Amino acid sequence: MRGASLPTHERRWASDTVPAKTTLSSTASPGTESNSAEEFVEVTLDLQDDDTIILRSVEPATVITVDDGADTPASASRSPTIKRSSSNNRLRQFSQELKAEAVAKAKQFSHELKAELRRKFSWGNGHSGFDSALAARALRKQRAQLDRTRSGAQKALRGLRFISNTKANAWEEVQNNFNKLAKDGFLFRSDFAQCIGMKDSKEFALEMFDALSRRRRLKVEKICKDELYEYWSQITDQSFDSRLQIFFDMVDKNEDGRITEAEVKEIIMLSASANKLSRLKEQAEEYAALIMEELDPERLGYIELWQLETLLLQKDTYLSYSQALSYTSQALSQNLQGLRKKSRIRRMSSKFVYYLEENWKRIWVISLWIMIMIGLFTWKFFQYKQKKAFEVMGYCLLTAKGAAETLKFNMALILLPVCRNTITWLRSTKLSHFVPFDDNINFHKTIAAAIVIGVILHAGNHLACDFPRLINSSKSKYDDDLSNDFGSLKPTYIDLVKGIEGVTGILMLICMIIAFTLATRWFRRNLIKLPKPFDRITGFNAFWYSHHLFVIVYVLLVIHGVFLYLVHDWYRKTTWMYLAVPVLLYAGERTLRFFRSGFYTVRLLKVAIYPGSVLTLQMSKPPQFRYKSGQYMFVQCPAVSPFEWHPFSITSAPGDDYLSVHIRQLGDWTQALRKLFSEVCEPPVAGKSGLLRADETTKKSLPKLLIDGPYGAPAQDYRKYDVLLLVGLGIGATPFISILKDLLNNIVKMEEQADLVSDTSRTSDLSIGSNDSNSSKVSPKRKKTLKTTNAYFYWVTREQGSFDWFKGVMNEVADLDQRGVIEMHNYLTSVYEEGDARSALITMVQALNHAKNGVDIVSGTRVRTHFARPKWKNVLSKLSSKHCNARIGVFYCGAPVLAKELSKLCYEFNQKGSTKFEFHKEHF
Repeated sequence: MRGASLPTHERRWASDTVPAKTTLSSTASPGTESNSAEEFVEVTLDLQDDDTIILRSVEPATVITVDDGADTPASASRSPTIKRSSSNNRLRQFSQELKAEAVAKAKQFSHELKAELRRKFSWGNGHSGFDSALAARALRKQRAQLDRTRSGAQKALRGLRFISNTKANAWEEVQNNFNKLAKDGFLFRSDFAQCIGMKDSKEFALEMFDALSRRRRLKVEKICKDELYEYWSQITDQSFDSRLQIFFDMVDKNEDGRITEAEVKEIIMLSASANKLSRLKEQAEEYAALIMEELDPERLGYIELWQLETLLLQKDTYLSYSQALSYTSQALSQNLQGLRKKSRIRRMSSKFVYYLEENWKRIWVISLWIMIMIGLFTWKFFQYKQKKAFEVMGYCLLTAKGAAETLKFNMALILLPVCRNTITWLRSTKLSHFVPFDDNINFHKTIAAAIVIGVILHAGNHLACDFPRLINSSKSKYDDDLSNDFGSLKPTYIDLVKGIEGVTGILMLICMIIAFTLATRWFRRNLIKLPKPFDRITGFNAFWYSHHLFVIVYVLLVIHGVFLYLVHDWYRKTTWMYLAVPVLLYAGERTLRFFRSGFYTVRLLKVAIYPGSVLTLQMSKPPQFRYKSGQYMFVQCPAVSPFEWHPFSITSAPGDDYLSVHIRQLGDWTQALRKLFSEVCEPPVAGKSGLLRADETTKKSLPKLLIDGPYGAPAQDYRKYDVLLLVGLGIGATPFISILKDLLNNIVKMEEQADLVSDTSRTSDLSIGSNDSNSSKVSPKRKKTLKTTNAYFYWVTREQGSFDWFKGVMNEVADLDQRGVIEMHNYLTSVYEEGDARSALITMVQALNHAKNGVDIVSGTRVRTHFARPKWKNVLSKLSSKHCNARIGVFYCGAPVLAKELSKLCYEFNQKGSTKFEFHKEHF
């Protein structure tokens, strides 16, 4: 029941309305005074099947001006104008009759409408209450239009993209897809999503297809290329109004220009499905009601296009919680030095100097190691050059013996980086200022690579060079030079190979090949898929057990070093001398671990299995178990395997009275562990998203656990930085949870000490001279309590259920950190980035819910969840501008790809300004 003239954002093709009053003019007919004209309104109602009426809108009536040929008044410029000539009496008579009939019907309908509105909406004041509601909505609409004209609003209106691909040749790709998918020159509706590049959001793309079809008053199942181009042009239109209208049309399926709560719920569920947010779908009805409550305070039962636009404008205001750092003008002044152009020589020299500053510990250790190997190789090379055997075997012998000397050194050295207790102790000494203990595993791998090269040179030269030269030498040459070493009878090739030195060498070679191969990333991480039963040689278990072949290797190595062909004096057989100390140290560590694991008896206090296949184990803390935040420990479950120990970051804080670890199912051992605890856990409680729990009150027969540790890790050094940037990917957040809890405990202590100092100061005012002495005693301790002034935690994950892992910690930090020391940011990569139409409504609901209830709808915490991946360059830029001249510790745990990016960004920002970033990556 709407007039012919529509509001700005309403459809001009809506035909499901009948005008209640279409003729009203201050100069409707000759002889009628302007002040006698009656004013009417246009009312849009929905008549439901159950005889109920839903009010859609009430607006000023559309004006149709009928005049004597004069110009149409400006006030009626938007209304259609019918002109007539003075001689057309028939038209004049018809218009007068039409007006009289319309006025009579309008009066009758007005009385009926008022009675119905009083009954339906219970506005006690009748007409005045109804008018006030309309006036309130009209005023809000006027303000919204004014807000949009502001420059700040224009920035907020950016976004609402339907297509992420904005390349110039995007339409060419769509055409190519059309040519592949089209049948008989037509693209079917079911293939529309794949054609425009929205294959992952098929349901959303189909709704968009239907909305664009409704615009053309069509309901089609296929379109031609020209129609596809028309659709594509509308989708990629750079006008925000156009994109907003498409989004509105997707929701407004009945084309009445109104969005009801049911339609809002439907689009919320569609957006949740496109972004893989299953929990959001379950609460779609609640969030639809929230939007209606915010946008429809007059309780008219619908919202219009301008209200949806207003919500977009106000989004940033609602999202003021957990905002990113403010980017001040300091960034420009700080980075001016980096903006100045430098000569190529200066750029190269500055890069070289920075490289030395960042890597000098690694450089001197690697350099010393290489020089020792060169020295050993050269010494043995020239030593054997003086022997008679050189005359027969030549330089093959010298190379093999030089490589053997480096092998003995490296086989001894490779044990030191995995003596974890020793490394952990050395971290606390001054030696940590000169030795990069964080790189112990990388150094272990580097030595292993050198061993591979040494084995190739040693075994290759023996088997392929000097042995053939020996057996092919003349009898006289053999008798003169080699008979004292190999006997009077010249051996055959088989004799050389099957001797003790040959057999032990070949067995060592076989064991090394197996251990090195299964230790590579492809086998250890199950990246190579082999058919059964060969699939058992991949995975962590295969790596773990094959690595113990080195026990056999070391035994064979000692035997191999005793039975040497060309060395007869026992003190010249130096293999055991190289190995004695490292082997005894490593054996001592393993013995210590064995007895300590039995000494550290723990009781399981609580078990929880969270979404994302993450198992949380909370256990009692032994009195002697002292650790620092960021460290890790080894866990063994005899019921799963009596031999395997696996490292996991400690997620509890040192001040907690329990120990906790979070274990994600990634391999066969963790899978077996999760299965074991699933059998003893209580079934999920309704509404807990499949969460399983077990504790001492529910299950007494929990599996036994053994622990060993703690062991040092890069994150434990966080205390020496005033500012922290903690970055965790998925389960990589675990080492930083303990740090956050430790910081939180320190914050609470600092607040308590601040209160104590305040009370002491007031008390000391009563005694002369006591104030200074008390201050000198309390202040240093207070300053030492919390050195870190700010910590920024960025957690990036691709599963919504991951936020359940540390929900309690995040809420606790948000509640108790009144000084704003810790700033937390969650990022969910499964959701399309902010600005994408597929996540636009989710962003609106997120903003509204947090503004009203203080809870983020995605994470279920007080911490805001951002969408897509962080822009790390912006993050570091804002940190450098906010914390000038500071040393910022960047700690990262996750995939190696992001580690390279963060390390590179730290280098770039260290070149630009005075803020220095120090990058650390976790290694196990």
